[in-house]
Amino acid sequence: MTDIRPVSSIEHLNFAWFAMVMGLCGLSLAWMRAVPHWAGAAQVSMGVGVVAAWLLLALLLATVWRVLRHPAAVLADVRDPLRQVFVAALPSSLVLIATVAYVHGFDGFWTDAAWMLGSAALLLVTTGVVQRWFQPGLVAAQFWPAMTPALFIPVVGNVLPALAGVGLGHPVWAAAQYGIAAVLWPVALTLVLVRIGKVGLWPQRMLPATFITIAPPSVLALSGVQLGAPDVLVHMLWGVALLFTGVSMTVFKRSLAQPFGMSFWGMSFPLAASAALSLHLAPAHGVAQLLALAWLAGATAVIAGLLLATAWGLLQGRLLLPEPGAAPSPSA
Repeated sequence: MTDIRPVSSIEHLNFAWFAMVMGLCGLSLAWMRAVPHWAGAAQVSMGVGVVAAWLLLALLLATVWRVLRHPAAVLADVRDPLRQVFVAALPSSLVLIATVAYVHGFDGFWTDAAWMLGSAALLLVTTGVVQRWFQPGLVAAQFWPAMTPALFIPVVGNVLPALAGVGLGHPVWAAAQYGIAAVLWPVALTLVLVRIGKVGLWPQRMLPATFITIAPPSVLALSGVQLGAPDVLVHMLWGVALLFTGVSMTVFKRSLAQPFGMSFWGMSFPLAASAALSLHLAPAHGVAQLLALAWLAGATAVIAGLLLATAWGLLQGRLLLPEPGAAPSPSA
């Protein structure tokens, strides 16, 4: 009997692929936080950052090709309530690659341009996501299924510009977007929790996205440091990140039981961000330092595993395929 499979195609290279860039950039920034603990971490950070930059370039070119060849598929991503939130991964990647460049001393025109373009686009995507909540005629059966942890990518992603915005000379804009993220985070978190009560947990294939809950408090703390946040607030946010890390770990085993897909990359940036925050708070020696470095090593191992799984999935033709049940049915 012939095994009939959908043909792997760039048509299905959706915006969730940019989560790879976010994860690698987050890992690069986390390794830079390890420099006070080990000088060689700077070289590791640079190496990971270079990989992230080349990957971003490849994905941008592929996305342009996809827009030209498959515009209907791109529009479907933008309009779909579940997939729309992943559009924010593209501008988030631009902001993060600019941040990686900045921390390594590359603060010229292209770094500034990537940061400004990414920040502005992130705000536009956030506006598009939030305005959907006020769409006339939207019913509960259409609204609640879209409330997953992936919602944090556009809604709380506005916290990312502050990581490098102050150093690049844009403190006011960085603070403004930080404020958007700080206000929308509890709103989005409430919506996600209410969704669980209304329609249950998100689909099994999206279980790895649970780890995205770790990212908002972690990056709010790291960006808050750049904006002059008091130490007590940073420590409070670290505690919240620790809570969501524990919650996410409860679904880790079930996540690994799912067939590998791009949703697995939802684990990468949050783990890297929490490692970066832990390293920032850890003293130069002692048990806390060892635990923070161990967390960084764990995040690195997870992201390395994700890279290998992605490469293997591409070779096997199992990734660039239509997503099953990508858009929830209004009658669900």
